[in-house]
Amino acid sequence: MKFIKSALPLFLALGAIAGCSSTSSVSVNKDAAKKEDVSPEIARLVQGCDSNDAYSCFELGYAYGTGQSVKQDYSKANTYYEKACSMDVKEGCFISGLYYSQGKGVKQDYSKASTLYEKACSMNYGDGCVNLGNSYYTGEGVKKDYSKANTYWEKACNLNNGSGCLNLGNSYYEGKGVKQDYSKANTYYEKACSLNNGGGCSNLGNSYYNGKGVKQDYSKANTYHEKACSLNNGGGCVNLGNAYNDGKGVKQDYTKANTYYEKSCSLNEGLGCRNLGVSYNNGEGVRQNKTTAKEYFGKACDYGDQTGCDYYRKLNEQGY
Repeated sequence: MKFIKSALPLFLALGAIAGCSSTSSVSVNKDAAKKEDVSPEIARLVQGCDSNDAYSCFELGYAYGTGQSVKQDYSKANTYYEKACSMDVKEGCFISGLYYSQGKGVKQDYSKASTLYEKACSMNYGDGCVNLGNSYYTGEGVKKDYSKANTYWEKACNLNNGSGCLNLGNSYYEGKGVKQDYSKANTYYEKACSLNNGGGCSNLGNSYYNGKGVKQDYSKANTYHEKACSLNNGGGCVNLGNAYNDGKGVKQDYTKANTYYEKSCSLNEGLGCRNLGVSYNNGEGVRQNKTTAKEYFGKACDYGDQTGCDYYRKLNEQGY
């Protein structure tokens, strides 16, 4: 039984995830730090933070968050990040927002995360603007509002944040909070790609492949998908693999197609695993091997690809 390969049409991503807090003072217990028998460097940072040196607080947050020179402790890390944020360290706001968004060392609180993102964004921290836009897009911690999401993504893009450009491009592509405009979408995808955002390159490649807002051009599509893949964007690798599989804009080459499918699969892109499984199932560019095909279908299923699950089940029923 032959299976068929599929394309990944549009890379829809919500960019980064970030945060920052308000003006409440966070007290740092210097004596408690001493009891931990910390290194001289950590003791110096504790003393600095206790004297309201903002970057000492931030560096302490980083040390506790990563477990460098101290025992990893997300709760303590967030305490220090919040104090750094209260002294206008935008990175502290961003990371504290992440902690609240993910419930990392603190009780999950999307509203507080959004407040932290807003402060980071007000200090022109692009990732803060991206994540605040994400909050308005999903309605987590704030009332869902596509128009506001776009406003914050536009600010992020103007700050040369590729994720902001990507997300704003997606809004114009889908017509969410703005009038649908493929040409404008491509303008933002192009800027995202120029900022080495793989999703932007992949989506711009899709636009050239499908002739959305630009003249259809398989060769240009492959150029952008190749850049996306080189930036470790799994969707770009899948689509470049499909180009070699189908001979679109390049000479048909199943072996090269499988190389890109394999990279995509290694990047946890379920469709890449599935398409590589199809190659093994059908014997395209590789020796036919149903057992190996089933393994890749299983990986695809693990990464959320339902068709991969279906293909796995069918081979399982056949005794492989």
